[in-house]
Amino acid sequence: MKDNDKIKLQNVDQEIVEDPLFHDTWKLLKKYRDVVWSLELSVQQVRNSFQIEFGSSIEDFLDSIYLAGADLSGSSLEHHAKCIERSHRMLKLMETAIDLLRSKHKYGESYYWVLYYTFLSPQQLRNVEEIIEKLQPHIRNISFRTYYRKRQEAIEALSSVLWGYTSKDCMDVLEKFFPDSLDSSK
Repeated sequence: MKDNDKIKLQNVDQEIVEDPLFHDTWKLLKKYRDVVWSLELSVQQVRNSFQIEFGSSIEDFLDSIYLAGADLSGSSLEHHAKCIERSHRMLKLMETAIDLLRSKHKYGESYYWVLYYTFLSPQQLRNVEEIIEKLQPHIRNISFRTYYRKRQEAIEALSSVLWGYTSKDCMDVLEKFFPDSLDSSK
């Protein structure tokens, strides 16, 4: 990697630190594979434990408990189930936001593929060269510079879906469309 590219990467990393919404989305995307993996392991572990302990599936066990009117509140089973449910809801929220970005944003398809190969694919790619190679069928003639620009744009677009626009963003947009009305209120 050239020195010039390293400086650009440092600038991108600095922007991540400075913008809290971008930073939150960045952290969420960086943890995505780990959360998916942990959730799958937790579910599998609970399923195996139930099969060993109770000789039935979780679904059959819970159906029998609910039919019997048993209360699981406060139990470790309830706590574990709530943790899995919370993680599952977070993943669903993320997937819904990504689907919305992909289907509705004007650059959604290319942003989706950038996010997919960078953060979401089941297997993490080794480096940026590998990511760019995978992006070739989806984004023609993509360079390192284009990749980093599109990655940042994709994360910003996903941030706006996940967290909404900040009031500062809204004021900037309104100012562009109605410059006189906002100036007169000063």
